[in-house]
Amino acid sequence: MNATTLKGQWHQLKGEVKNRWSKLTDDDLGRIEGSSEKLAGVLQERYGYAKERAEDEITRWDYETAPRP
Repeated sequence: MNATTLKGQWHQLKGEVKNRWSKLTDDDLGRIEGSSEKLAGVLQERYGYAKERAEDEITRWDYETAPRP
């Protein structure tokens, strides 16, 4: 999922994000605003992930939730 898709579908994806990373609050989701960089930052804060780990988590989530042809 590219940054444009994440931002454009953020309202639909917020529930999936919260299910995947349950420590995120509604305020966190509001701060993220569909930005993968902001999501990575919040994952670092809430889960204590290093930047690379947070980015890997997002990439893995993206791969797992991507529609398959």
